[in-house]
Amino acid sequence: MLAEETLLNRVREIIEVTHDNVGEKKAFGGICFMVNDKMCVAVKPERIMVRIDPEKNDDVISKNGCEPMVHNGKVMRGFVFVSSAELQSKKQLEYWVKLALDYNPVAKQSKKKVKKSNN
Repeated sequence: MLAEETLLNRVREIIEVTHDNVGEKKAFGGICFMVNDKMCVAVKPERIMVRIDPEKNDDVISKNGCEPMVHNGKVMRGFVFVSSAELQSKKQLEYWVKLALDYNPVAKQSKKKVKKSNN
C-alpha cells in the first residue's frame, strides 16, 4: 500500500467516526475530504492540507512540518500544509484533523459551480 493511501485511510477513519456528511473528491493533487459540503482536509503525496480557523493561522504555522498554503503567490490564511513526517502517530494526525473539524461548522461553504447547458 502506498504511503499516501495509508495516510488517506487514517484521515478517513478519524473523520468518519464523528461525522456523517462526509464526501471525497479529487482536488489539490490529491483527495479532499468534504465535511458538510465544505473543504476540510486534503491528502496529497508527502503531506496534508488542513483548513483551519484563519485566526489561528499565525500560532499554527510555527509548528514543526507546517507551512502556509500559497496560491498564485498569495498566502492563503486558514489553509496550511503539514508534512506527513509530522503525522506518524495517531495523536499527531488527530491534532491536525481536529483543527479542521473544529473550524468546519463556521467555515464558509464553497460556491457551487453552475453547469452551463448547450441549449
